[in-house]
Amino acid sequence: MENSQERIFSRAALRAYVMIGVLAVIWAYFHWATGSIFLTPLNLSNLATQMSVTAILAVGMLMVIVSGNIDLSVGSVLGFAGGIAAIVLTSYNYGVATAIVLAVAVAVLIGLFQGSLTAYLNIPAFIVTLGGLLAWRGAVKWLLGGYTVPVSDQTFIAIGNSYIQPAAGWAMAVIAILFVIFFSVRNERAIKAYGLGESNYTAASLRAIVPIAGIIAFTWVMNSYRGIPVPVMILLGSALFGAFLTNSTVFGRRLYAIGGNPEAARLSGIDVKRNVVKVYALLGVFTGVAALIFTARVGSAAPDAGVLKELDAIAACVIGGASLMGGRGTIFGACLGALIMASLDNGMSLLNVRDFMQDIIKGSILVAAVGLDMMGRRQA
Repeated sequence: MENSQERIFSRAALRAYVMIGVLAVIWAYFHWATGSIFLTPLNLSNLATQMSVTAILAVGMLMVIVSGNIDLSVGSVLGFAGGIAAIVLTSYNYGVATAIVLAVAVAVLIGLFQGSLTAYLNIPAFIVTLGGLLAWRGAVKWLLGGYTVPVSDQTFIAIGNSYIQPAAGWAMAVIAILFVIFFSVRNERAIKAYGLGESNYTAASLRAIVPIAGIIAFTWVMNSYRGIPVPVMILLGSALFGAFLTNSTVFGRRLYAIGGNPEAARLSGIDVKRNVVKVYALLGVFTGVAALIFTARVGSAAPDAGVLKELDAIAACVIGGASLMGGRGTIFGACLGALIMASLDNGMSLLNVRDFMQDIIKGSILVAAVGLDMMGRRQA
């Protein structure tokens, strides 16, 4: 019985429940303060779409942070990749498929380059990516000539502004629920198979209640407006892919080992340098995808596109429980952190809170989150 309780109320699960509680309080306050506007299907649909870019960046950033590194350049790379897509579509009249491939490829190449500098030349990741923040922002300004480049291709714009039909949304919800049940049962069987205890399907059911309820509520709310936004579907796919990599692959476990103790990981036979390059390339993939959504959503590429997005992604990871020292963090936590940040942005905008005060509040929350993380590490 004690083992079952420990599995239900593990430290990571407890933190997730606390964050969900905090999110519920934030939503309740904004709903009251905005005169019952915040929790309407229209605003929640907008909120989900707004958070998609930051959350996708946070998925990639989480893996980099887990490995004990950082990337301060993703906002600039997002702007540059989005500019590549816009120029390809408008100046060269190539198709949407070509624009997508080139934008993601450029972001991946930048990730490979910066990861190689960090891994093989031993230049601190902070310095490499800080330089990248400036260099790639300059590249965006050069590429666009200092002007905003509008995109008129409706197929491309649909990436950031279209919706999944309600019937298709419910079908996907049923599939997602079946996956939750399948993995819950599989985990219990694995616990018994590896001699870690007896299978407890009651505990598995209790753990599955929250995600299943979340899937049903999310689908119902989105379908109450126009359906699930395509950017949100891309985010869900990205998050599931990131969760699979970190939880179910050798590569993911190596990232945690490298972040926990890089020297011990090296001595155990892990190729630390190659894995660091890989994780930066993966971040490039997520950054390229986020760039496409961001550019499609606003319908243009601009010299200042993606400014401070790297800080939003890092803040989402830290608020979600990732340690900047490396070795700890989850994809779910990073996405939940992105939702909290987006909720604050959305709610404060509805309340007409001035920009400088929004920055002060978000900065204070980030510092508090890091402070609580350090206190937790000292107590441990």
